[in-house]
Amino acid sequence: MEIVTRIASSFAGLWRNRRRTQHETENLHNRNNSNNEKLTDIQITRYLQQNPEFLDTFIMDEIQLEQVERWMIRKTQRIRKIPQQTGKNGRKTSLSRWKFCVHADKRQMLQDLINSLQLRPTKMHVLWELASCICSAVNADGFRLYLTDAEAESLHLCLSNNFIDENGEPKPLRIKSDAAIPNFVAKSREPIRFSRGDCDHRFEPTILDKSEMAHVMCQPIVYPDGSLVAVLELWRRDCGSPFYEEDEEIGCSYLVWGGIAIHYAHLNLVGLKHRKLNDFLLAVVKSIFQDMVSMDMLVSKIMNFAQRLVDADRASLFLVDSKNKELYATIFDIGCEDKISSGENGNENNTVPKEIRFPIGTGIAGQVAMTGEILNIIDAYADTRFNRSIDQLTGYKTETILCMPIFIRGSVIGVVQMINKRTGYFTKEDEEAFEMFAVYCGLALHHAKLFDKIRRSEQKYRVALEVLSYHNTCSEQEVDKCLTVGIPKKIPGIDSYDFSPFEINDFQKALYSVYMFKDLFGLGRFDKTNLIRFTLTVKKNYRRVPYHNWTHGFSVANTMYSIIKNCSSIFRPNECLALFIGSLCHDLDHRGKNNKFMLDTESPLAAIYSTSTMEHHHFNQTVTILQQEGHNIFSKLSSTEYKQVLSLIKHCILATDLALFFPNKEKLNALVDNETFSWTISEHRMLIQAIAMTGADLSASAKPWEVQTETVKVIFAEFYDQGDEEKRAGRKPIPMMDRDKPGEQAASQLGFLTGICIPCYTLLHRLIPETKPMLNMCNENLSKWQDIAKGIRKFDQ
Repeated sequence: MEIVTRIASSFAGLWRNRRRTQHETENLHNRNNSNNEKLTDIQITRYLQQNPEFLDTFIMDEIQLEQVERWMIRKTQRIRKIPQQTGKNGRKTSLSRWKFCVHADKRQMLQDLINSLQLRPTKMHVLWELASCICSAVNADGFRLYLTDAEAESLHLCLSNNFIDENGEPKPLRIKSDAAIPNFVAKSREPIRFSRGDCDHRFEPTILDKSEMAHVMCQPIVYPDGSLVAVLELWRRDCGSPFYEEDEEIGCSYLVWGGIAIHYAHLNLVGLKHRKLNDFLLAVVKSIFQDMVSMDMLVSKIMNFAQRLVDADRASLFLVDSKNKELYATIFDIGCEDKISSGENGNENNTVPKEIRFPIGTGIAGQVAMTGEILNIIDAYADTRFNRSIDQLTGYKTETILCMPIFIRGSVIGVVQMINKRTGYFTKEDEEAFEMFAVYCGLALHHAKLFDKIRRSEQKYRVALEVLSYHNTCSEQEVDKCLTVGIPKKIPGIDSYDFSPFEINDFQKALYSVYMFKDLFGLGRFDKTNLIRFTLTVKKNYRRVPYHNWTHGFSVANTMYSIIKNCSSIFRPNECLALFIGSLCHDLDHRGKNNKFMLDTESPLAAIYSTSTMEHHHFNQTVTILQQEGHNIFSKLSSTEYKQVLSLIKHCILATDLALFFPNKEKLNALVDNETFSWTISEHRMLIQAIAMTGADLSASAKPWEVQTETVKVIFAEFYDQGDEEKRAGRKPIPMMDRDKPGEQAASQLGFLTGICIPCYTLLHRLIPETKPMLNMCNENLSKWQDIAKGIRKFDQ
C-alpha cells in the first residue's frame, strides 16, 4: 500500500505540473464540471487502485529503473524491521537476489574484491577494497574508514580514499577530534544517516558546516563474533542527494560478504605471523645450541626480529642489573639497517658499544621492569611516566610505545621496548605475538648469559694462572721478621705532604704502612699478625715495573694518611678505612701499561673488564688477598660493615681511573659553585672521596722538586717501555711514550699539571682547606717546568 501511495503522490505531482499548460487546464476543467477543485492524494490513490493497468503502463513508460529499485529496497528494509510481516504468499520478502540480478556491475565489484584479496590478503587492504566497492555502489563522493583497537574497540586510525601513497596503497592517518558520528556508531553499532542541517539530538547541528561533506552515512563493520572491526563513513557533497534507506541496504549487503573476507584475511595474517615467529624461534634455538653467539649478537638478532614482528620504527632491549637495581643496554635504538650494516662492516675501533644505565622505575621501560606488566601506550607525551629528554636530545618524536617484560624463573631479566608502530598503534594482536616471542627471548638471553659467564670464567682462569705464575703470598719468615723488628712507635714527618718514599727501602715501607694503619685505626678491631701478613702480601703483589710499583702504592697510601691525619673530622671511620686500604692497593699487579694498551692488544683483562680495565683488576686482586688464609684484616667487622667497606674500597680504587676524574670534577665543581654541596649527602661524599683518591694518586706532582723529578724519570721510563712494545707491534706510540722524543717531557708535564693536577688540588682545597700545601707545591713545580720548557724552546730556536 505504501508503494502505491508513493506512486500516487508522484503521479499527482506530475498531473499538477501538466495543468500548467492551457490545454490540460481546459481538459481538467471539463472533467470536473467546470469547477477549479484540486485533485487530492486520496482521489488519485483510489483511481490507481481501480485502474491497475494504467498504473502498470505509467510505471513502465514514465519511471526510471533506478527509482523503482529505490522504492523496492526501501520497502524491503521496512518489512525487515517488522519480523511478523509477510507477503501475500506467506513468506518473508527479500530483495537481495533481485538486487544482485539487476546490478551485474555489483557482482563484478565483488569478483574484483576477491581477486584483489588473493594478491594482498591483509586486513587493512580488505577493508580498503570493501570500502571502495561500497562507495562506488552507492555513488558516494568519498569515504573514510576508521580502524579500531582490538582490545578497547576505540577508533584510532583513519584511511581515506583521498590519501594513497606512490604505490597506490592506502596511507593511514590519525583520526580527528571531530569524528563524532563515527565514534557514536562505534559505540552503538547502529548505522546512521545524517545531512547538513538535520536536527538530531545526538549531534551538533553544525557538525558538517566546516566540511566538504553535506551528507554522511556511517555503518559499523563487525567480525562474525560481533566484535567491532571498523566504522565506514561515506559522504556526498552539496550537489549530491542525501543517503536513503536503500543505500544503507546496499552497504549492508556488501558488508555481509566483506565480513567473511575480513575474517579469513585475519586468519591468514595470523598464520603468516605464526610462521614467521616459528622460523625466528628455530633460528634462535640454532644460535643457542649450535652457534653459541655472544650476548651482543643475540640482542641484535632479537631486536631486529622484534621490530619486524610488530612493524615498529625503533626497538630497544634493556637488561636488568638486579644488584644495582638498574636497567642497562649496550645495543639499543635499533631502527636503521644502514646503521647496523655500518656497525658490522666498519672500523673495529668504532664498534665498542656505549652502555646506558638508569634506575629501575624510571621511564616506561623502568616501570615495566618494576611491575612486570605490559604497557601499550598510544600517546607517549600524554603519559607522565614518559621521559622526553631523549627526544629533546635526538630530535626524534616518540608517539606510540609497546613495552614488555622478559621473564626467567618468575623474575624480570629484561625489557623489550618498541617505538612508533609504522601504521597506527600497537594492537592486542601485537601484544599476544610479542608475549609468545618474549618467552623464547628470555630462554635465549638466559643461555647467552650462561655462555657469556663461561667465556668470562675462562678468561678469568687464564688471568688467574698468569697472576699465580708471577705472584705468591708473603713468607712466614717475612712476617716473623716484622714481628721481631716491631712496628715503629713514632715516625717523624710521615704525616707531612712532603714525605719522600725514596728515602726508605721496601721492607721499611711495609712497616711504615702498618704504623700508619695502626695510628689511624688502632688494633682493637684488627689482628696485628693478619695486618702485617696482608701488608707484606700487598707489597709482593706489586710488580717490579719502573713506576706503578710498591713505592708508588706506599706513596699514595702515605699521602692519603696525611690527608686523613691533618683533617680527621672530614671522613667517617669506615670511609677512612676504605680510603687508606684503597690507596695502598690501588695499583696491585699493575703491568706498566695503560688501559688503552690493554684494549688494543686484546689482553685477557680487557676481555673481562671493558671499562676501567686495570682498576677493576686492582680491586679484584685486593679481594683475592683478603680471601687468603690469614689475610682478612676485616674479619672482626660485622657483616654490614664488611660489605660497606668493600664497596667503598671498590669505589676508591675505580676512582683512580683518570677517565672518571673529569666527570667527577665537573659534578663536584657544579655543586660547590652553586653552593649545594653537603657533607650529609652520601653522593656528595662519594664525589669528594673520588677527588681525594685522584689527589693522592697524583701526589708526586705535589712533592718537593727533588721527589718530583725523580718520579718523572721513572714515569717516563715506564712510558718508553710501553712505546717500545707498541713499535714492536707495528703501531706508532704517542710522542710522550716515544723514547726517541725526550724533548716532549717538559711539554707533557706542563699539560699534565695544568690540565689535571692543578684543577684537582684546587677543588680539593675548596672543600678540604688543610690540603693547601699540596696545591702550593704543585704550583711551584709548574713554575719550574715552565722555565724548563722555555729553555728547551730557546735551545730549539
